[in-house]
Amino acid sequence: MKKIAISLLTTTVLFSFISSAFAFGEIPAATMQIAKDYGYNQTLSNVPRSQVVRVGIGNSGFSTYVYSNIGIYGTEEVQIYDNNKFVKSIPAYSNVNIKINAQKYELAKDNGEKIASLQGPVRFTCNNGLLGVKNLKRAGKPALYHGAFELAKYNSDKFNLVNLIEVEDYLKGVVPNEMPVAFGLNALKAQTVAARNYVLSPRVKSSPNYDVVDSVASQVYFGANTEKDLATQAVEETEGVVALYDWELILAQYSSTAGGYTESFSLAFSDPNTKAFPSKERPYLVAKADMLTQKPLNNENDAAEFYKSRPDSFDIRSPYYRWEKEWTAQELHDTLQSTLVAQSTTGFVKPVFNKGDRLGNLIAINVKKRGESGKIVELEIITDSQSYTVQKELVIRRLFVNQGKALPSANVVFEYAQDDYGNITNIKAFGGGYGHGVGLSQFGAGFMGTELKMPYEKILQHYYSHIVLGTKPIQLDQPNQTITQNFYTTQKQTNIIIDNRSHASTFECNINGKDITFDIPSALFNDKITKIDISKYINKGRNTITFKAPQEGIQGKDKFIKLYVELVKKDDNNYNW
Repeated sequence: MKKIAISLLTTTVLFSFISSAFAFGEIPAATMQIAKDYGYNQTLSNVPRSQVVRVGIGNSGFSTYVYSNIGIYGTEEVQIYDNNKFVKSIPAYSNVNIKINAQKYELAKDNGEKIASLQGPVRFTCNNGLLGVKNLKRAGKPALYHGAFELAKYNSDKFNLVNLIEVEDYLKGVVPNEMPVAFGLNALKAQTVAARNYVLSPRVKSSPNYDVVDSVASQVYFGANTEKDLATQAVEETEGVVALYDWELILAQYSSTAGGYTESFSLAFSDPNTKAFPSKERPYLVAKADMLTQKPLNNENDAAEFYKSRPDSFDIRSPYYRWEKEWTAQELHDTLQSTLVAQSTTGFVKPVFNKGDRLGNLIAINVKKRGESGKIVELEIITDSQSYTVQKELVIRRLFVNQGKALPSANVVFEYAQDDYGNITNIKAFGGGYGHGVGLSQFGAGFMGTELKMPYEKILQHYYSHIVLGTKPIQLDQPNQTITQNFYTTQKQTNIIIDNRSHASTFECNINGKDITFDIPSALFNDKITKIDISKYINKGRNTITFKAPQEGIQGKDKFIKLYVELVKKDDNNYNW
């Protein structure tokens, strides 16, 4: 009974922690011993290591995240809860089959024997093992997960399966599925920071029941059974580290292969809110060549010279570093006849090409605008009956399908022959790169880390301009409030950066078990931004800091302390070849 009593007490508090932790992004001190007793994650010592994320788990083909029935089991004993109240335990590897009927969850064994009828939300934990989903596989293996499962109602007869998991454990199931471990530790660390930025960044959620999904629609998360030792090391040795620009987590875009020259965000993506294209600039996502001497490729001659050759580049090992595609006039005509209809729904094909419209004979394909990387931003398709203007790299890639696949990238130069009547007879594409080419290039990161022995911090600062690396910024806005952060560093210099809007004269924290009070010089009061050197208190490796708000003077509008731990300061040097 003692174990059940602990579960009854702690599960209620813990799941309150889980919902608030993602909202506020940090760990309330009150959950420290509770989380340990509860065993939410078998790797916990005395505090949750990171905030909790809600991940929607899809079916085998990721075609749906909505279920009418499902089977759940654990590699060790499974605990079942109904609206935070303990119901019963189920032995290891015993399937719990669930369906929803009249808005109640009906739980039964494989032989049909009833286990319980529950109102929900229904939650499952496996304190000493992993949770699995019956018949669900990821990367050819049974899908197993750290953390907890929750069944969240979608409607009266369907539900979502949600994995509640600490961010650091989530990343262990993401990184080896987003980047091959053969790319090496430094590249994997860079990938980890980019992936951590993604999951911790605020977003408009696709469902009220979860924050991200487990497919390419968010990040590829295949769970505990796909973890790899080197990727796990990368996660552990970057724990808590994010990339920041102007106090905000950056949008850490990445793609497989940039092709030797990354592109600016504004020329590859439309505005996420207004859908306008080009979008607003992001100062940390700007075009950058691997070769320091490489000139911009925003004209036809320079783009052709670059993409029809193989100059030295960080991406040179990628099978998509350079590629060629070819169509006959009839093949391209038939392709565009179909793809123009589909892409007209995006709003980036003008005039709209409707089903049943006649394309006509192809006369010319003219590039109207290129980005600095040579990426096509706008082109014109001219036929003997109409001209069509097309914008945006993904739309362009999906127009020029070849052998059933979209173009690998929009870093492409078209060459074509014409007959005596000016009609195109065949067309060839010379291109480079795979993906949108904005931000980190995964093949480039692999080369930089393994061949050039470049540490992950420098890899990130090559692909993301003007960034600092540190912990996620937090805000102390209640008297005596405490927030704990864990992070890993090998850097010599470590600072706390404080936006001191409350004009506090002192600042208290506990660094690796040592209580410390720092004086904030009065001369800095009006400057607001304060830097405190804490290097002598920092370990090489994992560190824990608990920040404490002053007792008074921080409530009310603009009366708060905002801060983060700076681990790698901004470095505007270009790390080019």
